[in-house]
Amino acid sequence: MTATLLQNARRAGRFDGLVDVLLDDGRITAVVPAGAAPSSSSTTTRQAVDLDGRVLVPGLWDAHTHLTQWALVRHRLDVSEATSPAHAAALVRARVHGATTPTPQGQPLVGYGFRWAGWDTEPTAAALDEAVGDVPVILLSGDLHSAWASTAGLRYLGIHHHPTGLLREEEWMAASPRIVTVDDDVADELVVDAARAAAERGVVGIVDFELADNLTDWRRRLARGWGGLRVRAGVWEQYLGEVLEAGLADDDPLDGAAGGLVTQGPLKVISDGSLNTLTAFCFDAYAGATGEDAHGILNIATDQLAPLMSRAHEAGLRCAIHAIGDHANALALDAFAAAGARGSIEHAQLLRADDVARFAALGVTASVQPEHAMDDRDIAEDLWPDRTARAFPLADLRRAGVPLALGSDAPVARLDPWVAVAAAVTRSRDGREPWHPEQSLDLRTALEASVDRRSLDLDVGGPADLAVVDVDPFAVDPDGLREMPVAGTLVAGQWTHRAF
Repeated sequence: MTATLLQNARRAGRFDGLVDVLLDDGRITAVVPAGAAPSSSSTTTRQAVDLDGRVLVPGLWDAHTHLTQWALVRHRLDVSEATSPAHAAALVRARVHGATTPTPQGQPLVGYGFRWAGWDTEPTAAALDEAVGDVPVILLSGDLHSAWASTAGLRYLGIHHHPTGLLREEEWMAASPRIVTVDDDVADELVVDAARAAAERGVVGIVDFELADNLTDWRRRLARGWGGLRVRAGVWEQYLGEVLEAGLADDDPLDGAAGGLVTQGPLKVISDGSLNTLTAFCFDAYAGATGEDAHGILNIATDQLAPLMSRAHEAGLRCAIHAIGDHANALALDAFAAAGARGSIEHAQLLRADDVARFAALGVTASVQPEHAMDDRDIAEDLWPDRTARAFPLADLRRAGVPLALGSDAPVARLDPWVAVAAAVTRSRDGREPWHPEQSLDLRTALEASVDRRSLDLDVGGPADLAVVDVDPFAVDPDGLREMPVAGTLVAGQWTHRAF
């Protein structure tokens, strides 16, 4: 039996000198002044690692990812900087004509990240056709709620007549499996690579809301020797029956092993759309919008949502309800109250003051993605011009006592909790003035919302899921948090990344 002694470490935000941290059997068993660690027992071999004054923090979690999609996006064309359909089409043309490795015959060129709601003109298939002719092109929007395809790309998706080439919400969701799924062997290899990259940023765990049969996928990955991250595997309604039949409740290990790395996660339901597609469901109409959908789109009525949540709750599962618009959030809270369910609202981007208080009263976690505020600040001012004081209201939620969990929604934002922490603390990016700084979080709160409800103080008895950083987060300029240098990461006491 081997234990690990991390020598000469510092604790974030603490100035009480160096400590030694003893890890054994996947847990923290002692935190003592440097040089005072207990001697090894006769049955334990000790491996000593000198951290040379580096800072030791609990390993970071990303509370909202779509891991396979993130793994795919890391190898796809990034068009997130496009400012118009013509700009995006030019990026596509440059890739088609300049790529050293052409897209395989019969396969589409797939890109991601465009945000058309802020453009002066809507994207059309014709704009892509003019740029690349009969090459099939499919671009995913930054929020994953729409896609833009060339005429050949539409044909690849099985769509032969479409007025624009811009597919929104359910229209896109029905077509998306053609490009958001790959062979299991390919997906698993890409996911391992993405997990390795996450570990390089101090990540020890994620919640995976991939729209897939996650029970089957993660059991397969476990059988293949998965060891990169802890994973809570969410379940969607269409796969709920299999999870219930397996008798799995919240946090049960999928392989049945105590302390397993992959456990059962919550039921995921999408109740409305997104800001950038003008489909987040709001009490007030979008600026300049008229017609039936001027307030956005509700994907599931409360009288359907509440019974579904009750079914999951009775089986011991938490619920994670996607709600972005203020009306969708109000209805999701109604459903939590009616179902008596536990869990989270994912995104919570626009809230009324009364509903902030209801989050707290119902004990519902606000699972939020602070980097989205940086991505969406300009379009929010355009589409919600009179409402942005209550958009991404992180400080209001904190003051009300609402539990917070930070995430990325990768691939909508980068899977890097330091980015989320920086956005929550600074409400700024790229040197811009802070956007509604009154809604920022203090650093301790942001970090505590990024370590899966653990203490920052390295509590004895806790899991040996740790990140080693080169500088104290509390001693750097907040803008520097985005590029926090991570020297090492351990999951259950085992190194998943080590750069020293």
